[in-house]
Amino acid sequence: MRRRAILLAAALLPAAPAGAAEPWDALRAGGVVLFRHAHAPGGGDPPGMRLGDCATQRNLDDTGRAQARRIGATLRSRQVPVGAVLASQWCRTLETAALAFPGAVREEPAFNSFFADRAQEAPRTAAARQVLAGWTGPGALVVVTHQVNILALTGISPSSGEGVVLRRDGEDWWVAGTLRP
Repeated sequence: MRRRAILLAAALLPAAPAGAAEPWDALRAGGVVLFRHAHAPGGGDPPGMRLGDCATQRNLDDTGRAQARRIGATLRSRQVPVGAVLASQWCRTLETAALAFPGAVREEPAFNSFFADRAQEAPRTAAARQVLAGWTGPGALVVVTHQVNILALTGISPSSGEGVVLRRDGEDWWVAGTLRP
């Protein structure tokens, strides 16, 4: 896998420095994991989608709910100390985060999808980078967001339930690897 850096004020770099951490080690050391929400059939949201009204959104199915529970169980079994859990305000991200990490979820609009409004890509990505730049732990930061957000931040297009692990090297965040759903 090709490793990349996320410059919090600029673009992506082509390669990580030598000795880049394995994803689980990076998380145990206070890294970040950007999860795409668990399985929610379809793509995008129906016309008229409203935040806070799950009946108007594309939501997790039973497969997605089971996948979300496995995400949390896997991080616990790998002894990853979770310092904070952030999720976009979409129902599928909030449900993924709540099933994986009950009682720990905080909504973070910086990670809201811009799939239906590409004009929001630059400001939303800048806001997400600012949140990441401010992370100092303790523990790992877990973010549950959307494919477009993760792609804009890392250049990686994850599948449902997949996580992209970042580790800090100085002021930069580097992709340490991915966690398959």
